[in-house]
Amino acid sequence: MIEIRARVGLALSAAVLAGTVTGVAAPAAAQAAGCVDVHVVAARGTNEPGGVWSRYKLGTVVGNPVYAAIDDALARSTNAYRVQYPASHEQPASVQAGNRDLVDHVVERAAACPDQKFVLVGYSQGANVVDNSIGISSEGARVGGPIVATLPAELAPRIAAILLFGNPIRGVGRAVTGVYADRTYDVCNDNDPVCDPQGTDWNVHLQYKRYAGEAAAFVAARV
Repeated sequence: MIEIRARVGLALSAAVLAGTVTGVAAPAAAQAAGCVDVHVVAARGTNEPGGVWSRYKLGTVVGNPVYAAIDDALARSTNAYRVQYPASHEQPASVQAGNRDLVDHVVERAAACPDQKFVLVGYSQGANVVDNSIGISSEGARVGGPIVATLPAELAPRIAAILLFGNPIRGVGRAVTGVYADRTYDVCNDNDPVCDPQGTDWNVHLQYKRYAGEAAAFVAARV
């Protein structure tokens, strides 16, 4: 009896593959491994340590604490990606490498995970990486450069929020405008020489962890 059932099962499988059996639906194509509800993409600051003991090594000043706050604030699945770039003083090569990598990664993951939304996080030079990637040039700003890649317009609805800390373009009088403006959280500490044109205290440039909860609440209201 077991042998007969096995033969019937094999015959049915062959018929389904051959397309001769009707009423049997083929399984839907699965999303790629690693797909989640909200994917955080973070670009660290110049020479910022990623965090030896952290899971994603997104940056000790901003990336790691902000991602942790987002993960805590959302009742949804999340994961994160560290933008692969030098985060060095060699400009514009460094910021442009980050610009390319961020755009390539988001485009690739958006195709693989059609239901996934994205949160872009940038600190210091990393904020310039994000700026360039959404079409706002960081040329002329500290650790900045001309745009080399831009996220496709059709992906804009899937960018739930943009979080920028110590954003260098603010030091040259620019800000995020256009389609992403109302989805952007952009904070600059007073007297921060990277984003405040009158800033002189480098210590305050390292004091952005305190905004992690506020930034996470901003995300939670938009996903």
